[in-house]
Amino acid sequence: MTLVALSGETLARRLQEAAPDAVIEWNDSSVWVRPEAMGDVASFLHNDAELDFTYLNAVSAIDFVEYFELVYHLTSMAKGHTGVIRSRVYGREEPTAASVVKVWRGADFQEREIWDLMGVRFTGHPNMKRIMLWEGFEGHPLRKDFL
Repeated sequence: MTLVALSGETLARRLQEAAPDAVIEWNDSSVWVRPEAMGDVASFLHNDAELDFTYLNAVSAIDFVEYFELVYHLTSMAKGHTGVIRSRVYGREEPTAASVVKVWRGADFQEREIWDLMGVRFTGHPNMKRIMLWEGFEGHPLRKDFL
C-alpha cells in the first residue's frame, strides 16, 4: 500500500475544528501545536474517523537552543495516510509537554528516552524516569549545552 502524506494545512484545518487554541502554525508538511495541548490533540488525531491515526511511528526531539522541538510521525493504515505534528517547548530549566502514552502506548519508551537524553519532561507519563542512563546521572547528554 502506498501511503499519502497529509499536508500541514489539511491537518491544521481538522485540528482547528476540534481544538482551535491548540494550533499555532503550519507549513506544507507539518502542523505545530502547543505542547500542553498535545494530549488532547493526540486523542483527536487517534479517534477522528477521517484521520484515524492509530499508529505512532516515532517521537523525536531536536534541540534548537532557543527551544526544543518535538516531532510526532503518525500513520493511519486504514486510511492510507501519514502526518507530522510538531510542538515547540521553550525553557531550558524544566521543559515540559503533555504525554501521549494514554493514546499511543508506543510512546512510552520514546518519551522516556527524550526525557533521559534531552531533558524534556512529559506530564501525565506513568513512569517518567531514565531509560538509558542510570538514576543519579546529572544532565541530559544530547543537549547542545551539555558540555
